[in-house]
Amino acid sequence: MHHFIVIGNPISHSKSPAIHTAFAREVGLDISYNCQFCPDDFDSFKAVVEAFFHGGGVGANVTLPFKEMAFDICQDVGTLSEYAKNAGAVNTLAIKDGKLYGDNTDGRGLVADLVGRGVDLHGKKVVILGAGGATRGAILPLIQSGAVVSVFNRTLAKAQTLAQDFAVQGITINAHGLDELTGHFDVIINATSATTTGQSLDLGGVSVDVAYDMMYGKPSAFLEHFSTAKQIDGMGMLINQARVSFELWTGRAVDLDKVVLNL
Repeated sequence: MHHFIVIGNPISHSKSPAIHTAFAREVGLDISYNCQFCPDDFDSFKAVVEAFFHGGGVGANVTLPFKEMAFDICQDVGTLSEYAKNAGAVNTLAIKDGKLYGDNTDGRGLVADLVGRGVDLHGKKVVILGAGGATRGAILPLIQSGAVVSVFNRTLAKAQTLAQDFAVQGITINAHGLDELTGHFDVIINATSATTTGQSLDLGGVSVDVAYDMMYGKPSAFLEHFSTAKQIDGMGMLINQARVSFELWTGRAVDLDKVVLNL
């Protein structure tokens, strides 16, 4: 039996056990996948990770508030994927070549969900709202898909810093203040916490073909604003990022069309 966990605080709400159990059923693997609560401090998190892998664990997902801590541990004693380095955060842990390996599958989950829903990204103008970790994790996969990416953030300087960080790697993105958001774009992605916090976003001057909210499970004023656009919430991103993690751990390809999920 292969053992997996998801580490978070809080964690009882996590849909990851149901998702990964469904994946395992589809590919014929015997697994256990459990939620692991952890106190919100670095030493406790590191102890949980070490105990899990020393005990024969195969893979761990990492959720709030530990993604940056996981990045720091892998940077210190392990290795990081290109996606994790760009995101500055890790949501997937494994052992690779005898070392702790950190990956970030969120951005690839986002792109896979968009493409799976028939959204062609090549050459398309894509706006991301926000300049935090979720945006950092999405940029490289979007660029690899051929999208032209612009980041709009309330604080322009934060968006500019993000653009400069990617420019060092030869990746060009456009940085703007949120008050500059106007015109028409192919896709707009909400990577802010506005849907979770109930915060309002000034979206009056922009029109889009596709509106995507990374959040799910709550009414989204962001999606409601774009009533004439194709509206997508983040549930598909959650499922697809989990698929990328599962395939990394097991080497088994998951056909989502054959997976039965009850979430």
